Amino acid sequence: MSHVETLVPNDAAPTRLPVRVPLVTEPWGLLKSLNAARQNVLSIIPQIATRQPMVSGKTGKRWHMVMDPDAIRHMLLERLEEYPKSDVTKNLLRPAIGESLFVAEGAHWRWQRRAAAPVFSHRNVMNLAPIMTAAAERSAERVAAAGPRAVDMFDEMVRATFDVISDVTFSGGGGFDRDAVHKAIDAYISEAGKISLFDILGFPDWVPRPGRMMSGAALKQMKGVADQSIEQRRHGGRAKAVPDLLDLLMAGQDPETMRQMDTGELRDNLLTFIVAGHETTALTLGWALYLCAFDPQVQDRARAEAQSVLGQRAATGADVEALPFIRQIVDEALRLYPPAGIVSRTAQAADTLGGREIRPGDTVMIPIYALHRNHLLWDDPDAFRPERFADRKAVPRYAYLPFGDGPRICIGASFALQEAVIILATLLARFRFRPVPGRDPKPVMILTLRPEGGVWLQADPA
Repeated sequence: MSHVETLVPNDAAPTRLPVRVPLVTEPWGLLKSLNAARQNVLSIIPQIATRQPMVSGKTGKRWHMVMDPDAIRHMLLERLEEYPKSDVTKNLLRPAIGESLFVAEGAHWRWQRRAAAPVFSHRNVMNLAPIMTAAAERSAERVAAAGPRAVDMFDEMVRATFDVISDVTFSGGGGFDRDAVHKAIDAYISEAGKISLFDILGFPDWVPRPGRMMSGAALKQMKGVADQSIEQRRHGGRAKAVPDLLDLLMAGQDPETMRQMDTGELRDNLLTFIVAGHETTALTLGWALYLCAFDPQVQDRARAEAQSVLGQRAATGADVEALPFIRQIVDEALRLYPPAGIVSRTAQAADTLGGREIRPGDTVMIPIYALHRNHLLWDDPDAFRPERFADRKAVPRYAYLPFGDGPRICIGASFALQEAVIILATLLARFRFRPVPGRDPKPVMILTLRPEGGVWLQADPA
């Protein structure tokens, strides 16, 4: 629902709820499901998935939606190899990011993960924090310069996080056209991200996809920019004291095989980090700002915390630990609006999940959007309550999966969380955000869960 709902539980005062996706209340056929999925993937999730541990059905092929934490743990940790990413997911993403960490399976994934893991060590992430601080400062300056009028804060967060990812990826790189890469990424997501009927029906990858063909030029340009930057770095050397992500990736080595990434592997993983590393954090920040405007009491408490630590300066990496409530807002935004609202796996072997038979070839989905709003796992799940993360140990591990879990947990999670807290704290310390009447964002997922229509907020000096 794209409006703010009001529920009246028993005789209590009305409870306002932030925007949410209207879920399915009756079975749909293949074509209706496909049409709905092309508009909003989350709209195919049945409402009952927020009140059951598992839902199964058949739409062209057998599928299961799993919301039971023990069954999810079984899939993501204990039987990882038997539940690889679905062919649909791979077909959508492979043209853009090749056999990078996000798509690769088995031994090819394992060696890349071992080589890339040190890139996102605590030390390296902290070393990159000044870039996040500088981007937060520039963002605050742009919001202030916009004057007393409504600002699309999602668009602003996309710009701020792209500043960060491009600076930590290609710092000091000559010839790096940020606008070209940014436009190429958006073009690919908007065209290739729409689920193809061919993918749903399991056609082989060599059958041309209309959306994929339309985005070929943008992809070629994006890969060309990355390849050029890698080659320049190889031959040009660098004198900067703090290595960026490209330096760290180029230096990375699998400790078991001593293998290092070649240019193609470096490019595919760089593009993965660029695509995933800026849009997902921008989404988290956009939704967090919407929620703060939605609940002025939460916003006031967060502002008091930010101002007590920062005054009017921008937040730094060293401040993050002193901003626990800001972090709770980020966590709650990720619960209500997880960037990857649904993930899909293809079962490779016979198994049992939640007491149900799983056959080879079955599609097994974890609808993270429904998992995070499941009434069996969360108290008042549709409400915005950051304090539920005050004690993170009390949150069941496989009930909260904004970054996935198990061996394939998002490699950049600590980077993203640090960046989100730095930018959110900086903005809340300086501005009071108010919603614009009639301009509520609509949660729509194509590849990621975006606020359709933008996050339009009035930004007044705090």
